[in-house]
Amino acid sequence: MEADERDEILRTLVRIAANQEVINQDLRATVQEQRTFNAQQVRLNAEVSTTLARLETLLGRMLRNGENGQEA
Repeated sequence: MEADERDEILRTLVRIAANQEVINQDLRATVQEQRTFNAQQVRLNAEVSTTLARLETLLGRMLRNGENGQEA
């Protein structure tokens, strides 16, 4: 293998490594954004669960007044 060929291969490998680092940085940023979103989603899910439980309680109280929500 000639020195020029070897140098070109090395330059190509350096470009590939630099490009891979950019890709890795983008992926790390995306993962961090996903973690933030997931944490927000967990909080929202808890709030929805709480709201649903309250609605179920209210509905249960309403149905006790009469069958199918109608006065007995």
